[in-house]
Amino acid sequence: MSGHSKWSTIKRQKGAKDAARGAVFTKLGNMIAMAARSGTDPETNFTLRLAIDKAKAANMPSANIQRAIDRIKDKSAAQLNEVLYEGYGPGGTAILVECATDNTNRTYPEVRLAFSKHGGNIAEKGSVVFQFDHKGMIRVKGSGDDILLVALDAGAEDVQDEDGESVIYTVNTDLAKVRDALREGGLEVLEAELTYVPNNTVEVSDAATAGKILRLMDALDDIDDVTNTHVNFDIPEALVEA
Repeated sequence: MSGHSKWSTIKRQKGAKDAARGAVFTKLGNMIAMAARSGTDPETNFTLRLAIDKAKAANMPSANIQRAIDRIKDKSAAQLNEVLYEGYGPGGTAILVECATDNTNRTYPEVRLAFSKHGGNIAEKGSVVFQFDHKGMIRVKGSGDDILLVALDAGAEDVQDEDGESVIYTVNTDLAKVRDALREGGLEVLEAELTYVPNNTVEVSDAATAGKILRLMDALDDIDDVTNTHVNFDIPEALVEA
């Protein structure tokens, strides 16, 4: 799972930069609106609570958050649908693209074009997703045996140390329970979300291939309807910064 956690870190760093210019607010608003379809009260809708927490972490204004929630009540507003696209990037890397869209006739061609322009191709439904497991992922401050014990007692499946933080994986249906237990255990939760974790990781050591992959990921992230991406590649930090 290390490749997944590294890519998660890269996305967080990129997201922090984009948030400074409000580039992520459209995506976050779509995520909130999608989550609100199952209930507009974050106290009883954990998915909505996660989306709101993510928006707050990106400094999204409260008015924008409320407007996204209210969108679900507005019968005249175009309704969003959740879509998962599957594809392959350069080097045979597997990529899942989560979208929230009110028009798949717009979104699908945009996603397909991003793949084709950067050495990849969009794939048939079900041909890529089987390479991933749907998991809960929680990132907490600190690392070491004490955190490992607290996480395992809370019901975590796996814990990995990463740059002074711990990445904790759970069964997807246990995410809320484990996150709350970690907080009750005194841990500082930095991030929590449902994600797709690859069963196997593809190591990318060639700079040219790494560059193509990263340009593809940037192109996907630039699509407003894309809310999240999940990958099975592991690119060394030196190549990411190159």
